[in-house]
Amino acid sequence: MDRGFSEAELRGRVRLAQARMALAGIDALLLTTEPEIRYFTGFLSDFWLSPTRPWYVVLPGSGEPVAIIPDIGKAAFACTWLSDVRTWPSPDPDAEGVPFVCDAIREVVGEAGVIGIPMGQESHLRMPIEKFLWLRETLSGFAFRDCTEIVKSLRMVKSGAEVAKIESAARAAGAAFGALTRTTTENDSERDLFRRFKIACLEAGADDVPYLVGGTGTGGYDDIISPPSGHRLRRGEVLLLDVGARFDGYFCDFDRNFSVGPPSREVADAYTRLREAVEAGFVAARPGATARDVFLAIHTAIDRGGGSPLPTGRYGHGLGMQLTEWPSLSATDATMLEDGMVLTLEPCLSLAPGRYLVHEEIILVSETRNRYLTKPAPDDIPEIRLVRN
Repeated sequence: MDRGFSEAELRGRVRLAQARMALAGIDALLLTTEPEIRYFTGFLSDFWLSPTRPWYVVLPGSGEPVAIIPDIGKAAFACTWLSDVRTWPSPDPDAEGVPFVCDAIREVVGEAGVIGIPMGQESHLRMPIEKFLWLRETLSGFAFRDCTEIVKSLRMVKSGAEVAKIESAARAAGAAFGALTRTTTENDSERDLFRRFKIACLEAGADDVPYLVGGTGTGGYDDIISPPSGHRLRRGEVLLLDVGARFDGYFCDFDRNFSVGPPSREVADAYTRLREAVEAGFVAARPGATARDVFLAIHTAIDRGGGSPLPTGRYGHGLGMQLTEWPSLSATDATMLEDGMVLTLEPCLSLAPGRYLVHEEIILVSETRNRYLTKPAPDDIPEIRLVRN
């Protein structure tokens, strides 16, 4: 599979943004976060993990974007399709590139206009607040307006190349899950399992596994967001691994449950109801439906099965460059689904106070026929038979 994206695709994203900007009366976008800058430029680097240096891209109402970046990124950014790349020596606590950003905005807009910055749900600034206040004061002739809907509407709908990257990440993680039941011993701790699982993902083709959480418990679990512990598996427990592996900058996000030894009837039935709830969400997730419609379909399926839905707030979300993206499959999200959206479906079922099960798959919403980007979990909960060392 080719890495990155064609220049034609990246230019197409810019043109689509510019068309939406014109409709919204926005003269330029100021982008400061990794996903937004990568979406329009193709620049992929783990150097973003360092919070020291801000990065900026000014996307004008017409023409090519202007990148204003730290000197250290000059050689790497030269590999992108942008021709106007300006740098400054950073760290520079006194300015951090703000004068260059102001100059770029005035060049592409003039002395007054409207600048769009993502300000809504699931956005952040990623530049010092004091520097942003300084920038806004310096550009006193400009109004700053939320452009979250522009960025959101573009990023939620994936291209074929984006879908292929998500599917590659899911395929690698799926292969690692397949090996789990064959390699677990009675002396393995959660840490041992998680470590081997990450290695298996990498060996199966993932670039990285930035997210891996889970839990264990007798007849269910009560915590699925903590790092692994030294706890050793015991018969009668349920093990969950929830993985966010990454391929070429795009995440998968799904989980698998395992019964340590034969499952109880309660666990087996709950597992079946969760799979049925996922299928209900799969059927409901059609173009023209809303995120809320999918939430209600999953919720109804859990209720109909005699289970108690767990009040997590949502039953899935968008997926792509980030582990979680818009929309949220919640009772309050009226986002209309479109052809090309990638969603996770993640029903939760409470078995008793402090015991629940979760199940998650990834799907592609399509005008013709939805499809799973994960190989769906088996009909019956997989069993781990602990092997003696």
